[in-house]
Amino acid sequence: MTLTPPRLVVRTREIDHVEDLLPFTSPSHPKAWIRRGDGMVGYGTAYAFSGNGAETYGSLADGWKQLSAAADIDDPLGLPGTGLVAFGALAFDARSHRDSVLSVPRVIVGRRGGRSWVTTITHADAGAGDEARDLLGDGDGPLEPIETPYGPHWSGTLGPGEQSPAGYMAAVQAGLDAIAAGEVGKVVLARDLRGSVPVGSDLRRLARALASDYPDTWVFAVDGLIGASPETLVTVHGGTVTARVLAGTTPRGADADADTAAASALASSPKDTDEHEFAVQSVLASLRPHTRALAASDAPFTLKLPNVWHLATDVEGELHGAASALDLVSALHPTAAVAGTPTAAAVELIHRIEPFDRGRYAGPVGWIDAHGDGEWAIALRCAQFDAAAAPGAPIAATAYAGAGIVAGSDPETELIETRVKFRPIVDALA
Repeated sequence: MTLTPPRLVVRTREIDHVEDLLPFTSPSHPKAWIRRGDGMVGYGTAYAFSGNGAETYGSLADGWKQLSAAADIDDPLGLPGTGLVAFGALAFDARSHRDSVLSVPRVIVGRRGGRSWVTTITHADAGAGDEARDLLGDGDGPLEPIETPYGPHWSGTLGPGEQSPAGYMAAVQAGLDAIAAGEVGKVVLARDLRGSVPVGSDLRRLARALASDYPDTWVFAVDGLIGASPETLVTVHGGTVTARVLAGTTPRGADADADTAAASALASSPKDTDEHEFAVQSVLASLRPHTRALAASDAPFTLKLPNVWHLATDVEGELHGAASALDLVSALHPTAAVAGTPTAAAVELIHRIEPFDRGRYAGPVGWIDAHGDGEWAIALRCAQFDAAAAPGAPIAATAYAGAGIVAGSDPETELIETRVKFRPIVDALA
């Protein structure tokens, strides 16, 4: 990453109400962050950071501060998501072959609280022929974002990945053996499904299906990583820090009585409440050095999603010092909810047991603005889409799902949990 970032010119203007954001991003390379219809989408790339290795998170945070400080920003709205914004998707493990990326779009269209806007981002030395200005006019009149209709419907296929169902149960048993030996108290183990989607597929349709079926999740699309996460890693707005911790899962019941019984059993399960407490304490310990008046709810509540119940705890605090959302992402990741505890030992155990590179699965995904505010989730219920290896070849897709393993976990039950967690992405692909 360069130490002398360019000077970006950022212009935000309010526009007429936008009902559906996704037509304003690229069909093949969508950038999106949407929840309950509000959020942002991006088109093109004005500037990007990428990298891998142990220092990547800190380098991204430092590079973003330099880029923001040099930018010329005209943002009369001052809403979360207006002005200079970058979308980010970060690798789970520093040893991953997959880059962490922070991408500034050339055009951003957003909607929040009944107001809609468009932001154009150009280089200060760009001429009148800059592509963003070509798309949106010469800058003298109202900005009109370009809308691209959805492409044809399509369906994808997913099949066995590098970790078979039998292999996953064996991995869970290996995790239980490590717990019994005192190596870790909890470890989160994942498995993968691999497949493809047809060449030329409009990937916005996948994001649209996820947003429709799971409106209370963060639906994201960044650099080919597309999913719908129920878990907020951290949100920073105006000095307030919030997070939602999810750990402990059970499938929804087949009818109302069974569903109520499933939620009650989850809330009273010693295995699941222990797993949840590990995750909550992990988040609190990471946030305390950066906050004051940090508080968490006394007991977890059951969070209902269309396919599962989760145990959930909300955390809130007041930011202390000048830490940005990316700084807090670096401090928090990986949480016990996606790695285990003690964290370092759990990550090493994952690296030893899992037969694949997680890439950005279970890593941070979200956005940050010039003030250091932003919203970041954990990349769950997701798949990574990679460009075809040859012209005309299908687009490769890899989906991931995991489960938290603690003393008392049953390998077959944990396998079933991963099947339930695969359902959002599998259904959307179909």
